[in-house]
Amino acid sequence: MSYENAPSIVPQATIAGEDVKRAARHPSLPQNDSREQREQRREQIAVTSTRYQWTREVASLPGVPLATTVPSDDQPSIEWWFKVLEVGLKILENIEAVQLRPILAGLDEAARKIINDALADGHEIRAAVDALRDRHRLDHAGPSLESHIEQATQGADIEALKGQDSLLRDIITVIVDVLKAEEAADTRSIEAYRDLYQTIPAPGIAYTFLDDDQFARLRVAGPNPMLLQGIDEIPDNFPVTAAQYAAVMSGDTLSVALSEGRVYLCDYKELDVLVDGVWQGQAKYVYRPMALFAVPPGGSSLKPVAIQCGQDSSRYPVMTPSVSASQKWGWEMAKFVVQVADCNYHELFVHLGCTHLVSEAIAVATRRNLANVHPLWALLVPHFEGTLFINNLAVETLINAGGPIDAFFGGTITSSQLAAVKARLSFDFFRKMTPVDFAERKVADPARLPDYPYRDDAMLVWDAIHDWTSQYIDIYYPDDDAVTGDTELAQWATSIASEGHIIGFRPITSRAQLVDVCTMIIFTASAQHAAVNFPQRTMMTFAPAVTGAGWTAAPTGQKDHDKDEWLDYMPPMSLALEQLSSLFLLGSVYYRPLGDYCTNRFPYESWFQDPAITGSEGPLARFQAGLRAVEERIIARNRKRMHPYVYLQPSQIPTSTNI
Repeated sequence: MSYENAPSIVPQATIAGEDVKRAARHPSLPQNDSREQREQRREQIAVTSTRYQWTREVASLPGVPLATTVPSDDQPSIEWWFKVLEVGLKILENIEAVQLRPILAGLDEAARKIINDALADGHEIRAAVDALRDRHRLDHAGPSLESHIEQATQGADIEALKGQDSLLRDIITVIVDVLKAEEAADTRSIEAYRDLYQTIPAPGIAYTFLDDDQFARLRVAGPNPMLLQGIDEIPDNFPVTAAQYAAVMSGDTLSVALSEGRVYLCDYKELDVLVDGVWQGQAKYVYRPMALFAVPPGGSSLKPVAIQCGQDSSRYPVMTPSVSASQKWGWEMAKFVVQVADCNYHELFVHLGCTHLVSEAIAVATRRNLANVHPLWALLVPHFEGTLFINNLAVETLINAGGPIDAFFGGTITSSQLAAVKARLSFDFFRKMTPVDFAERKVADPARLPDYPYRDDAMLVWDAIHDWTSQYIDIYYPDDDAVTGDTELAQWATSIASEGHIIGFRPITSRAQLVDVCTMIIFTASAQHAAVNFPQRTMMTFAPAVTGAGWTAAPTGQKDHDKDEWLDYMPPMSLALEQLSSLFLLGSVYYRPLGDYCTNRFPYESWFQDPAITGSEGPLARFQAGLRAVEERIIARNRKRMHPYVYLQPSQIPTSTNI
């Protein structure tokens, strides 16, 4: 394959060498400007609004407000492309090694030719990327190379970058097109799934996922730490008895645990929007289980208590942990059912719906309603870098018919899309603020739930961002009247609520409220996305631990199952490899850490120019120092934790949702 004329997601607008935009040297509020300056602001917003427009008619996400196009300002930097391609090439090397393994020895000659041709394409891409990297050496580029980079972004090197999205598409889709499930079905085993990691290290969870404590830990330190709910009574449709509870939690009683606030529930009833799908003639299953957890008296960590594999207790009995030969594998099946549900809830609700798509709405509203001399424009725009681009790519390659979500997730692609739509359009901005969310879910109290790494580290980062936005806003808004007098701010809030369809977003009437709003926007785009994105690589690439579909119906009893029946729930080997490849890519690209405010074009100048912000003792320096302090505290915590939690270390949090 030649990539010379490959279709591109890098538009010609990036070739034009537009001026690199930075925050204004002296940002201002519209009410403080002269009549002429206010007119200039309106003219600039009008021009920008022609490039940033809304649509709710994207077929794969019907009703969700999205950008109609991805303007040049929102295209990735060459630095970002190199990071993505480096990961992509690692994945390709792993695929090349895996296809030589016995688990894929059953490929016929035609299939072998197709995959060999795809790998040859990969070698061609690798050579092109290496040549581009050798020419520019961006990691060590100095000012003297600026002209070379500018020429590259205007000429042949953009042509070389064109089609690199084809590399990503090849890596993500060629497996499902070529490797058929039939020849892998008979070789399904935990060892075979581990064998899919040839040049990529297998994650630790590949060896610990059967442990009940690991299963419980995922609720507080896994990909989806957002569903766990404290309860004070057992739901009517989940009839866990006092005897069942006591048998699991020795020395404790259900009534005491409930009264002391030590009982927690994960209920996947919202997955009722999903409809079971089919892959190559094989039925797939999605589940809507309920899982009960508790903290033992005097303990710190959750323990699994019971699982019901569906919402109907007359059909699905309560299952409890057991090591007896007759009940062990039934319990493992129940845990797998929960993990499938959690994977769907994570990707469709928590990840796509409540980070990517929420940030896109606010990004578009910001561009359309705030002048580029507005202080909030300067504060927020870096946190949207790459978001429109990566969301557009996800719509085209991930959550489309024939894409990975269609393949290794259990629902039909239409119902999976509708699940993401449901999550996005029901997102309540103020109720989802981190401290509010913890309180509403009854998980805020460390005395009742001591071991909740996501909560504890998230609050450190939230507070650091809150301090930063407070200091920043105080510089430009001397009082609450300045907030209510800001006409652009008022229109921005209206746009987010109406055009952006963010539930709960309301007029901003005080500095304190504005600080909370900006903190939430920045936290969602950076820390919240990091917490749910990067566990994809370390926890979700290994299909027996976490995957998007079950391959047999949920068990209706716990007794008399065996290991082979448990293995039947797991995906065909080819889909497990596709899952590994897709999620390794999405969870491996770290671009520009939180607090590093630079332009997105070489030579990546400092974003802020106002001396009131950039001074040696100004808000930005204090924010960066605060993030370093948070990093040190989390590192110190991790030394004491049995299992370190690294996803909210500021050095591991990208500034924006760019992958």
